[in-house]
Amino acid sequence: MNILKASTEKRRIGNLGEWAAAWHLIKKGYFILKRNYVAADAEIDIIARRRGVIAFVEVKARNVKNLGKGEARPASAVTPEKQRKIIRASSFYLARHKPETRVRFDIIEVYLEDARLGVKIKEIKHIENAFDKDTAYKRR
Repeated sequence: MNILKASTEKRRIGNLGEWAAAWHLIKKGYFILKRNYVAADAEIDIIARRRGVIAFVEVKARNVKNLGKGEARPASAVTPEKQRKIIRASSFYLARHKPETRVRFDIIEVYLEDARLGVKIKEIKHIENAFDKDTAYKRR
């Protein structure tokens, strides 16, 4: 079963968040190289390029009504273990495509709120250089 086509509420929120994040990056001048790249038993939500930098982007979407009620800000869900998986998967991408560029690991938080016809995007926060190899492996 393809998880990206599953119709659970969590997956629908995730898909909306990834779509919003990709559109946000495009508006900021990024070129989307790949979405939902899978390698090394991990998935990278978005791989984008702008001004000589490739950004490997993890997207986390949350409904604002759940924040503060036991749910932390979205970026806190990108644990050191998840960071290491993203870094490993990025190594496969870089080995295959051999770009001559700098690399960065970002997180995009997408905040959603209930609307009359479902949910709508309230806010998007792009955290550039959210983590790197040193921080992901240091916290083991």
